[in-house]
Amino acid sequence: MKFPVQGRQKQELLQQLSATKQFDVPWSEGKVFAYVYDAGEEAMDLLEQAFTMYMTENGLDPTSFPSCMQLEKEVIGMAMDLVNASENGSGTFTSGGTESILLSLKTARDRARDLQPHITQPEIVLPVTAHAAFFKACQYFDLIPVTVEVDDNFRAIPEKMDAAITDNTILMVGSAPSYGHGAIDPIEDLGQIALKHNILFHVDCCVGGMYLPFAKSLGYDIPNFDMGVPGVTQLSMDFHKWGYAAKGASCILYNDADVRRYQIFSHANWTGYAVINPGVTSTKSGGPVAACWAILNYMGREGYERLVDASQAATIKLLKAVEGIDGLAVMGDPKANLIALKATDFNIFPLADEMKTRGWYIQPQFSFENSQENLHLSIGYHNVEQMDAFIADLTEMVAALRSAQHAEAKQQALDPQIKAMLENATPQDLGKISAMLGIDPSNPPERMEDINALLNGISADSREVLLGEFINQIYMPA
Repeated sequence: MKFPVQGRQKQELLQQLSATKQFDVPWSEGKVFAYVYDAGEEAMDLLEQAFTMYMTENGLDPTSFPSCMQLEKEVIGMAMDLVNASENGSGTFTSGGTESILLSLKTARDRARDLQPHITQPEIVLPVTAHAAFFKACQYFDLIPVTVEVDDNFRAIPEKMDAAITDNTILMVGSAPSYGHGAIDPIEDLGQIALKHNILFHVDCCVGGMYLPFAKSLGYDIPNFDMGVPGVTQLSMDFHKWGYAAKGASCILYNDADVRRYQIFSHANWTGYAVINPGVTSTKSGGPVAACWAILNYMGREGYERLVDASQAATIKLLKAVEGIDGLAVMGDPKANLIALKATDFNIFPLADEMKTRGWYIQPQFSFENSQENLHLSIGYHNVEQMDAFIADLTEMVAALRSAQHAEAKQQALDPQIKAMLENATPQDLGKISAMLGIDPSNPPERMEDINALLNGISADSREVLLGEFINQIYMPA
């Protein structure tokens, strides 16, 4: 597409934008179990108005836009209160969970450089269930991730985490919950290990920070997980998930403001203005923090407890229904609203495609370590009214697939020649592989079962190569 020579009319552009969305998943129908968090029409209207009101205000300079700073301080204060942070703590509003995690690990690295300069190869100890953002941060900041196996319920094993800590360890990670299976790591036990070794301990609460506190106050079986647990030094939590804020709203919190000091970037050694950034970005719209402030105050504890209670009830209904669906099982022991479903005697990837024909979106996950291939669901308030219909379609589709699939087809191994080619592929090979398989990277097929099966049959390292190049290609300008 070439840069336009002349401008176009507002209404024409809005119509085109609306038309462009036609192939997106139908999130407003409550049939999407990932990516979208909807607290209802009135809440959405509030978010839109608050975001627009602060869309142009720039949080880069708190002396020019003190309102943005004030809103951020109030949002961080509410978050710290919710997860029982120390009165000596502090935090930063960020654009998302990935930025929060990046900042936490950057802070740990810079603190170690100052206080432990003998550590030249800093290590991060984390369970294999930890979010990919931690590995992204390690790649960005030249840190060494030391991964540790988990138990059959996908929870970190304290003894193995303890054994993985060395003199080079600067930070340990636990999740509450981990995304893949909704497992809450034993945060209290891990906190004691962090205290024993005098290391920083990050609890990844990105997906749980605006859910678990309310589920716990409602009496659901939620173990202690937050900043009130001895040994926890920092915690990430997203507002734009179960806080139902507009996207671009997360935070990183510290129990000690002196630790947060290592997060700040300050630079005056150039010819322009002095740049001081608490987070990754410099310029940042006031829209996300204004919308976040508005929804937190609009909902309050009572409002969030209502949404969480409804979501928990819908999740429990689904868990009980799965017990009666032959061939389908829940993985692990999820305590909240994130679950993974596995097939016990059929190929599960076609189930995602079949459910999509009925308008449902559920997220395929590949096998890795002790986790077999599965389908992930994040169940929110927007899914509650649709749960009975979802269970009915799920039951029907599973029965149909099990009848149609032959047992030998489920067990059939990937062709050795194709597997060898995929395992040894370089980014430059994707075009040849796509042509051989009849796939156009710029126009992925409607049904993904064959591609998912191929990727599931090769190593995670090879998946990374192929998927990385796939994304590189599909984002080429038209």
